[in-house]
Amino acid sequence: MDREKVRELLDAVAAGALAPEQAMARLRDLPVEDLRFARVDLHRSLRHGVPEAVFCQGKTPAQVLAIVTRLAKAHDNILATRADAAVIAALEGSGLPLRVHAEARLVVVKPKAQEGVGLIAVVSAGTSDVPVAEEAAVTAEAMGNRVERLYDCGVAGLHRLVPHLDRLNEANAIIAVGALPSVIGGLVDRPVIAVPTSVGYGASFGGVAALLAMLNSCAPGISVVNIDNGYGAAAQANQINKLASKIR
Repeated sequence: MDREKVRELLDAVAAGALAPEQAMARLRDLPVEDLRFARVDLHRSLRHGVPEAVFCQGKTPAQVLAIVTRLAKAHDNILATRADAAVIAALEGSGLPLRVHAEARLVVVKPKAQEGVGLIAVVSAGTSDVPVAEEAAVTAEAMGNRVERLYDCGVAGLHRLVPHLDRLNEANAIIAVGALPSVIGGLVDRPVIAVPTSVGYGASFGGVAALLAMLNSCAPGISVVNIDNGYGAAAQANQINKLASKIR
């Protein structure tokens, strides 16, 4: 149940087109449905503006399908993140409309086109960072934001980043994936959400070195999410962008 559907329900009751008892029957399942192995949050969209996302890693394809099927009864643009081949096959066999974003390891179930608001810039340091950047970009788009991708702008050649400064200064939030946040944070006055990635040689320690460097950055306005957490960065950028868009 999302805000638009609740508003339509209340308008129908106010207009006399729907009896209060019928409205109550439609609302009775809120806010949670217990599937025994999962308690599906059907109220998330009312609180946050977007439905609950399904993190697929560690769940069986059958569990993912059951959760997504329940969410799909009342929501559009449902995100199934970290979806492997078995999960994708189960979702594709369900008959539900969906769009697979293989590079982002993400499936959008019941995709609904919408005009994005504001602007979120997703910037990747290198091509190896693109899968995490794409998870962030696709997630932000599904949440109703206008997104611009600026890829392979790493610190090994700052001439690749400088031409994009005008666009970065237009964004309400910037997601910086890979070795970029300190540089961007020192050049623009926009909130920068830093995403360390697990790619790298030797002492990268699976992204721990990048995470610690970002946490210790002296550039102002930088916040940091966990390693490879493109979804979390997009969720934070979504809230910043929507708030900025309302104010403006």
